[in-house]
Order: sequence, then C-alpha cells, then structure tokens
Amino acid sequence: MDAELLDSITLDLGGGSELALSLILALMMFAVALGLRTEHFRFFKDNPKIYLAGVIAQIIGLPALTLLICFVVNPPPSVALGMILIACCPGGNVSNLLALFGRANTALSVSLTATSSLAAAFITPISIIFWSQLYPPTQSLLTDINLDKASFLQNTLMILALPIILGMLMARFAPHVSAKLQKPLSAIAGLGLIAIIVGACLQYMPIFFQLGLTIFALVIAHNGLSFFMGYLSGVISGADKPARRALTFEVGIQNSGLGIVILLTQLGGLGGAGVVAGLWGTWHIIAGLVLVALFRFNDRNHSHV
Repeated sequence: MDAELLDSITLDLGGGSELALSLILALMMFAVALGLRTEHFRFFKDNPKIYLAGVIAQIIGLPALTLLICFVVNPPPSVALGMILIACCPGGNVSNLLALFGRANTALSVSLTATSSLAAAFITPISIIFWSQLYPPTQSLLTDINLDKASFLQNTLMILALPIILGMLMARFAPHVSAKLQKPLSAIAGLGLIAIIVGACLQYMPIFFQLGLTIFALVIAHNGLSFFMGYLSGVISGADKPARRALTFEVGIQNSGLGIVILLTQLGGLGGAGVVAGLWGTWHIIAGLVLVALFRFNDRNHSHV
C-alpha cells in the first residue's frame, strides 16, 4: 500500500458537483424526516435495554472499535479517516431490508435506523471531529488540509440538521402532504446521489483498481468486526435471536453514501478515505446478504431437528 500516494490523491468532480451533492444530501435528510413517525421509535418503550444497546453500539461502540483498529493496524492517515468517517455515519435503510430477509426483528431494525438517522443530523459531524482528533495521524491530516473545524461543523449541521427539522415540522403539521412527498423526494435524492457517485467511480476507476484492492482486506475486516459488535451487543443485552440479528445488521450496515458526500463536500475528497467509503458501500451489502443466507440456513437446519 503506497501511503504517500493514497494521502496525496484528492477526488475532485468539478463542475459545481459539491453544491449539487450538498443539495442532494439536504434533500435526502428532508425526505428521511418526512417519513419519521412516532411508531418508528416504539421499541424504546417496548424494550429500552435492547434498544439502547443498539444505539450505544452504533454511536459509540463502532467508532471506538474503529479507533482501536487504527492503532493496531496503523493504516495511512487518509484511510484511517475514511474508516472513522464511515463508523460515524448512521445506519441505512438497507439494514431494514436485510433484517426482513434475514428473519430479524424488523421493528427493532426500523427503530434503530430512524434513531441513527435523526441523531446523524446533530451527532455525525461532531463524532467525525472527536474521533479523528483521538488518532494522531488523522489529527495531523486534518491540520494539513487546513480543516476549519468550526466551519465544518456549521456547514455539516446546516446540510443535515436544518432539513431534518423542516421535514419533521412538515410531517407534524402537514402529514398528508408529507406522505405524498416522501417517496418521490427519496427517489430523486437517491438517484441523484447514485449518478454522482457512479460518475466519480468511473472517473477514478484506474486509481481505485490500483489502490482499492490493497485495502480491501482491511475494509472486510472492519466491516466483519462491525457486524460482530452488533451481535455482541445483542448477547450482552439478553436479546432473543431475531433482535440479535437486527442489531447485527444495524451496526454492520452504515450509510456510506452519506460518508462519501461529507468527504467530497467538506473534507477535500481525500483519496484514501474515498477508496474506503466506496469499497465499504459495496462490500457491506455483499456481507449482509451472506449473513442473510447463513441465518436462513441456520433456521432451516433447526426446523428439521
């Protein structure tokens, strides 16, 4: 792995892409807020112990685990930043789908996704700065790129928090309008994000092939440990099998799209971080589907016992 090359590469899509990405991200968060309902958080009331175990594992446990991995493996600074960035992102809706396919507790999965999506608007930018400061190489890297922490927090909170607040207000006072807008706005934002990310991947494909494969094993190990942390949080909290599976998916599946947007718009598009985010975004779905297959295989075996 060429550390100097990784840390020197920056992803620059040009043509006003940063503004487009910021607007798409704001639209995504607004659409998420339009879909939030009080029933999405009902697991906090039904079983707070398991719910809180998932929240703590995702918001605190995963970044802490990532920091430990960085100290042990000592990856290039931009790669470490990418790992921390992904670990600080909320779970994605993909986890809800995998939970359904994997016969997990989908109500718990939805509750945790809703919670992490809401918390992301306020916690994610703070978490990125906090955990990056605890690892000297990433701390130095942020200094080298002249990151204005106050500006980063202000800009990211505006992009994330303001749309969430506006969306929640609309969902509260105009629920019928919100219900009609939520799906089409989610689709527009999702397609826009996919188009820009695919464009970036095509533009930088040679670099990704050259450098991405060298850190693929690190991404696989990081993601595998994330799934294990989710499962372990279920064991510690005394969760039953479906709830343990839900926690496994929630902690192992992260919204890498959000991470890529933050990277490109706020963190200078550092190449190593971009490779990590891109590989994670592909691999965690593959790993999640493998877990679904294993869970269903286990269920079939036990049903014949």
